[in-house]
Amino acid sequence: MLLPLGVFVVIFYFLIIRPQKKRQRKHDEMLASIRNGDVVVTAGGFYGTVKDIKDDSYIIEIADGVKARILKASIQMKKQDEHPAD
Repeated sequence: MLLPLGVFVVIFYFLIIRPQKKRQRKHDEMLASIRNGDVVVTAGGFYGTVKDIKDDSYIIEIADGVKARILKASIQMKKQDEHPAD
C-alpha cells in the first residue's frame, strides 16, 4: 500500500516540483543580473529601460519621459543585446 504512494510522490516531485524550482532559480538569477540601462519586458508586455533600482522595485522608462515603478516580481524577461559589441 505504501509503495505505490511512495512512487507517486517521487514521480510528482520530478515532474512538477523540481522543474518549478529550477525555473524559479533561473528567474531569480535573471532579476539579480538586471542593471541600469537594461531593457526588460514586464508581465504585462511593456518594454522598458531600467533607470533606477530600489529594494523591491524598478523604475523603468517605457517611453520618452514616461517612467513607471514596477515590482521586481513583474519582470518577465531581460532583453539581450541584438547587436553585441565586437
